[in-house]
Amino acid sequence: MGSVLALSSNPGHQNWPFSKDHLPSRWDAHPAHWDRPPRWERRDGRLPNPGSFHSLHRSCKDVFPHQIEGVKMIINKTLSSFFKVTLHYLHLYFETIFFLSLTKVKTLIGEMDSSGSLNAHALLHLTERVRARTVFQTQQSQFVTWQFETEYRGSDFTAAVTVANPDILRESVILVAHFLQSVSSGLVLGGELVYHRGRAEEGGILTLAGQYSGPNWVATLNAGKGGAHASYYHRANKQIQVGVEFEASTRTQETTASFGYQMDLPEANMVFRGSLSRCIIGGVLEKRLTPLPATLIMGAFVNHKGDKLQVGLGVNVG
Repeated sequence: MGSVLALSSNPGHQNWPFSKDHLPSRWDAHPAHWDRPPRWERRDGRLPNPGSFHSLHRSCKDVFPHQIEGVKMIINKTLSSFFKVTLHYLHLYFETIFFLSLTKVKTLIGEMDSSGSLNAHALLHLTERVRARTVFQTQQSQFVTWQFETEYRGSDFTAAVTVANPDILRESVILVAHFLQSVSSGLVLGGELVYHRGRAEEGGILTLAGQYSGPNWVATLNAGKGGAHASYYHRANKQIQVGVEFEASTRTQETTASFGYQMDLPEANMVFRGSLSRCIIGGVLEKRLTPLPATLIMGAFVNHKGDKLQVGLGVNVG
């Protein structure tokens, strides 16, 4: 429930009531630097910036493994300080980054698969506190998504407005407003307002959000008319991190509980992530093949309810 366009992609984000509209599936795929750091640290006694609304549950989600299937090879090649190309097996990913005065202010990111479908992002830091973003998605030769977002980060709050899929001829548009406020050094409160207008239907959803952070844990809750999304992240020590998620949808009448963990083994150059959700047990192991600039990725997921096994092997070079 972190954003309107994420509601159609993730398993628990099924709270969007307007099922006739096709929503994009990669809204949560923010570039790593877009929300780094999650909070601007303040050492002068004032409250920190709460970060982006999209990243409220990120600490928990990062410990969950990404399912892989089959054989996959990823080759990363930096052609210059401004241009980087990543080639997947049957999947092309390219990234172009522009720098100005040694500051990353403009970024163009594009991803194209073998069928010709394109997912493109344009990021622009207008000022130190104002960011703008444009997203375009196509399925082969047809446009599926076009959206525009502007975000302002104050000293202790974040406000953002998004316009998605505006269509004058069909008289339809999706408007999203986000607001987060740091109440204390560990408490963040805010909300999301989603408004949809079309010829056949019109409506809105208000979602309230809260997050409390301790020294080594983070608890987050989103709740509204569409459902609820709660997560808990805990860092047990330098090697072990765990996360628990609970998601409920009033539209689909479904609830999902997920458990994930991450184990770092720096001496062995390995990272293991495991999860349990919907009777699916799985894990992904990443092994750095030093001194080679490559990482070996092995994963397996077992669906006990569907009696299905999914195994994947990958190599990331560069």
